[in-house]
Amino acid sequence: MDLMDHSARDLAALIRTRQASPVEAVRAALARIETRRELNAFITVTGEQALADARRAEAAVMAGEALGPLHGVPYSVKDLTLTAGVRTTMGSAIYQDFVPKEDAVAVARAKAAGAILIGKTTTPEFGHKQVPTAPLFGRTLNPIDARYTPGASSSGAAVAVAAGLGSLALGTDGGGSIRIPASCCGIVGLKATLGVVPNLQAPDLYSANSFTGPMARDVADTQLLFDTIKGFDARDPYGQVTSLPRRALPPSLPTSLRGLRVAWLPTAGNPIDPEVEAVTTAAVRAMEREGAVVETVLLNFVALERHFLVVLQSMLAARVGANLERFGDRLDATLVDAVHKGRRHSAVDLHEATFAKTRCFAELQALFERFDVLVSPTVSAPPLPIDMDVSGEIEIAGKPAGTIRGAWYPYTYPMNLTGHPALSMPCGKSTAGLPIGLQLAGRWYDDDRLLAIAALVEQALG
Repeated sequence: MDLMDHSARDLAALIRTRQASPVEAVRAALARIETRRELNAFITVTGEQALADARRAEAAVMAGEALGPLHGVPYSVKDLTLTAGVRTTMGSAIYQDFVPKEDAVAVARAKAAGAILIGKTTTPEFGHKQVPTAPLFGRTLNPIDARYTPGASSSGAAVAVAAGLGSLALGTDGGGSIRIPASCCGIVGLKATLGVVPNLQAPDLYSANSFTGPMARDVADTQLLFDTIKGFDARDPYGQVTSLPRRALPPSLPTSLRGLRVAWLPTAGNPIDPEVEAVTTAAVRAMEREGAVVETVLLNFVALERHFLVVLQSMLAARVGANLERFGDRLDATLVDAVHKGRRHSAVDLHEATFAKTRCFAELQALFERFDVLVSPTVSAPPLPIDMDVSGEIEIAGKPAGTIRGAWYPYTYPMNLTGHPALSMPCGKSTAGLPIGLQLAGRWYDDDRLLAIAALVEQALG
């Protein structure tokens, strides 16, 4: 069995017991990356540095030193996330040669736990769109079927995990960018509660919509990486809340789905592909058979699309706009278009979007007084064709359905606006063999409980 086919937890155990070495693990990951170059999952492969780190990790094992939970385990980091001494491009020519001096918090914590960075994974420029392309690197392919998108913007991260180019990855999620590619590639991805995984890269820490989070092939490995990167950081205003005494005790985690109160949201005001509806409904029925109490609910998340776009486009205008004149012809046309639209939004528009976020938060808080978890499809159709036009209207089940955010993933971006935790997990496949994801969302700070529920759903689905 190839070392890259093991789970991260099993690989870590093999390394701790000297049945495998960090050097062997890194070499196996680099070999797999080389053999799957057509997937274009990596912008930068840190082969020499990874092998040097692996040799040091191997020496620590042989010397009997204390080992972290991820000691010697290869992992990747999305190229929006800072990595000290390793080029971090944001998927853009603007940062093509940028080498950070410091690691992002999550990267530093993964490194402290013994994980070994093997490379930076592909992303659209600044994660601005749901198509896995950028002028800097080209197109990333879905390892299951190259005719269909792997999702974005954590496209390379999801592809790397799904194709066994390392069992763990760090992605980022500004509107579904962990959960959507997780769904498209048949893996698990978590966007935690705002502040639980400190993200100091956000230019506005008080209104942050972007999250760093774990991606893995199953729930247990996702939990393993999450446990490594979560926790208090005094520099993050929301991260400070995680240290409150009421959160000091470990949460009471469910050991069964019996009695779990499930709010089932098959549609959020959007059309839904019949296969997605059938597969996700079957997953919810499996939860019912295990004793969960399910009630269908109605939420109009599609109405939030215009407010989400105001937040996204005005942020891009503020962050990227000054570079248009210098780099304009080297930037993605859709990014340039988003910047121009962002410049047209007014301060009133931005405040109205903030008010809409507040209303959505209140609606979800009221829902979680009655229910333990909100369950929905992650996206409303199986992976879309790789050559879709992200700026136009998409089709679902062969019919015009509207714009991509409102039609395909209205379930995901509201959780970015409100800060609630949400994850995507595989729950079945379409008749064409394409993965279909189930999203679970929960109360603030119920991240571990959400993962425990996901593990029980994973068992129920076999």
